[in-house]
Amino acid sequence: MAFRTDFPPIRACLFDMDGLLLDTEDLYTLCINLILEKYGKTSLPWSIKAKLQGRPGPEANAIFHNWAKLPISESNYLAEFTALQQQHFTSAKPLPGVEKLLGDLGRTRWWDVNDQNGLKNGDKGTGDGKGEKAQRVHIALATSSTTANFLVKTTRWTELFSVFEPPRRVLGDDKRIQPGRGKPLPDIYLLALKTINDSLEESDKPITPEECLVFEDSVPGVEAGRRAGMRVVWCPHPMLKKEYEGREAEILAGRMGEAGEVEAHQLGEVDDGWADYYPDLTNFPYAKYGIVVPPAEVELNSSMKENTEDELIIQNIESTAA
Repeated sequence: MAFRTDFPPIRACLFDMDGLLLDTEDLYTLCINLILEKYGKTSLPWSIKAKLQGRPGPEANAIFHNWAKLPISESNYLAEFTALQQQHFTSAKPLPGVEKLLGDLGRTRWWDVNDQNGLKNGDKGTGDGKGEKAQRVHIALATSSTTANFLVKTTRWTELFSVFEPPRRVLGDDKRIQPGRGKPLPDIYLLALKTINDSLEESDKPITPEECLVFEDSVPGVEAGRRAGMRVVWCPHPMLKKEYEGREAEILAGRMGEAGEVEAHQLGEVDDGWADYYPDLTNFPYAKYGIVVPPAEVELNSSMKENTEDELIIQNIESTAA
């Protein structure tokens, strides 16, 4: 397959959370290693951690226990692990570039706001003199973290995560995803896209998979995005990148075999242009993906403030109820 360059502009960005938006991967390792040390086991190596990343809890736990062979039951391990998570996950913080990226993408909703004449701001062009129209980039969350863990990890970052409208958050315990169908299978990203399409205005064309950009740090997550027929950004932990040194092209193609045997048409090709590696999310190249970010001053518009306040109220209610 030739390197493709004629992609349509991105209309939706779908985000993983752990290790991509928040620095929780090192916190996961800390919690696991505390348990391993308690029972006289060696620390978790990246060769095993790489297989745990991105996967739903049951699948990740099975891989871990097959390796660790702890002298306690899985239920006892989960109880200890959960207690440590509750203790340490509240210290999670955004990774470099995340706050600006989410803020910029959230601001693209300006292009959907109508002016006093009923004309969408985006239909009036970007103001660059080229007369090109601009469009909103919709965003959704697609994480294997359960609702309880999501609330613990984001407790200090309610405003940051308010850019993800509650109906557009697909979490690890979402009943719409069948057991055993988590990453590296594509279901979670296809469902995230569906949550966006289901909430579009009637006049908007449904967003297609190739108009989506998946942001991932894990190898199973990259495969899930590629198998969903979407473009992918891979932004891994430096130690994960080192673990797979020399195999980056296979990862970007979704050809690491994380889901076992799959039909060839579901896989990408090496260097096909559908996926890119970035060391972090700072200075993200919006133009490469056809994304136009409006100037920061549009946030002062009353219509933009009303949308944000509504989302914050909903998230605060959810956190209180939990």
